[in-house]
Amino acid sequence: MQGSNTLEKLPVGKDSNRLALRNARQALNSVILGKERQLDLALACLLARGHLLVEDLPGLGKTVLAHAIAKTLGLSFNRIQFTSDLLPADIIGVSVFQKESGEFVFQKGPIFSQLVLADEVNRATPKAQSALLEAMEEYQVSVDGTTRELPDPFFVVATQNPADQIGTFPLPESQLDRFLMRLELGYPNPANERELIVGEDRRTMLQTLEASMNVENLRALQSAASDMHMSDALVDYIQALVRQTRESPDIDIGLSPRGAQALASAAKAHAFIEEHAGVYPDDVQAVFAAVAGHRLKASGDTNYRSNTELCQHVLDSVDIP
Repeated sequence: MQGSNTLEKLPVGKDSNRLALRNARQALNSVILGKERQLDLALACLLARGHLLVEDLPGLGKTVLAHAIAKTLGLSFNRIQFTSDLLPADIIGVSVFQKESGEFVFQKGPIFSQLVLADEVNRATPKAQSALLEAMEEYQVSVDGTTRELPDPFFVVATQNPADQIGTFPLPESQLDRFLMRLELGYPNPANERELIVGEDRRTMLQTLEASMNVENLRALQSAASDMHMSDALVDYIQALVRQTRESPDIDIGLSPRGAQALASAAKAHAFIEEHAGVYPDDVQAVFAAVAGHRLKASGDTNYRSNTELCQHVLDSVDIP
């Protein structure tokens, strides 16, 4: 499915950008019910120029979330259904011989879009998954010895089913590390689920959902988020958390320097969305599990049953400045 940038002449300025962001949050919450925290984290991930991995059971709204983000932010959109027979060329594109000209012409694949939904990414083989590596890290793809730039902004939202389900291939650590955040949506509460049952179908709502901003607004918001003030004490706090992940006996593999950078970028974006004067410890804590959870490897004898519990243990082990 190919979307389009539906707003071309929205005003761009500090106040209008803020208003566009508030409208985007409101629009997303009207489609994805009762998930305000997860939606704010998803927006923070985009403002931090990162990629998002949404992991949960089928039927909980992962795909609808990606559609809604693209529509609300006015981004061009392509969806790639990952299956066991998917090939890298199906993602990146392929050179096709043109008989009339006697030359090979490159036909762009669905990766050439501002927001790409990699649906059920762990149902494809590692060979197909690897087609995303260069794109997500370098914002480019190399085919037939030629490097081609991807659109700006470029944002991958990948969904994956739990690893214990049939027909899944675990994502390698190098692939996981390219996602700034990993989120889980979870089941809706009874009131929201009732509204989903008796109310308008969410996919029908997507057809009428209007963009709240354009690309210029988004770029300005990304720049403003990266400029959020971070005090020396706050940087010390981030470093202490990172050090705890490396020294804790419950963790075999802690955060890398890239993970530390991701934590800082995500905290800045979260602070910007919450309209804080600067980055607070609360912002770091709000994004920590989403940023660190998929990067940490628990030790074999840890008592913590999930990475979420492990992340909370790290937060509890470090003093707040």
